[in-house]
Amino acid sequence: MNRTASEYTNVINVCRDIFLKKTKDYGTAWRILRPSSLTDQIFIKAQRIRTIQETGENKVGEDIEGEFVAIVNYCIMAIIQLSETQLNAMELDEMTVTALYDKYKVEAFNLMQKKNHDYGEAWRDMRVSSLTDLILMKILRVKQIEDNSGQTIISEGIDANYFDMLNYAAFSLIHLSKLKA
Repeated sequence: MNRTASEYTNVINVCRDIFLKKTKDYGTAWRILRPSSLTDQIFIKAQRIRTIQETGENKVGEDIEGEFVAIVNYCIMAIIQLSETQLNAMELDEMTVTALYDKYKVEAFNLMQKKNHDYGEAWRDMRVSSLTDLILMKILRVKQIEDNSGQTIISEGIDANYFDMLNYAAFSLIHLSKLKA
């Protein structure tokens, strides 16, 4: 389990670094987005990954690793938008946005460790394409919950699905880093 923790931390720290650099470039313009818009952004990224996986063609030229990084970061943004309802400011200072990213990064890590224990690291035997499909399935679930005004009868809420998508994207990044090594 220590290997997973180390690999996971490494890929999430790459995502965090990109997120913070983009925050310096763009500020927190993403704060204007509703959670449903962030869901659609995640969908766009996951759909592009799936298309490239199915066709073997990449006409834009940007690798799928960057798309998985974007999924991690969009999930964190969505979790912040859902959870931090007391934040009214559109522009967050660097210290605040870093603290929020780290808060939800830790929460995702803790969830990953619990599930990873219970599932016996099953993700290690999964294909990246299957993880992509799971992300797409979670997106469709979130869209349905959003269409139901956030209400569920028996299922996990929107935030749980964002955490799962974040972790599936992190697992994909770990797999892809091994292919490049």
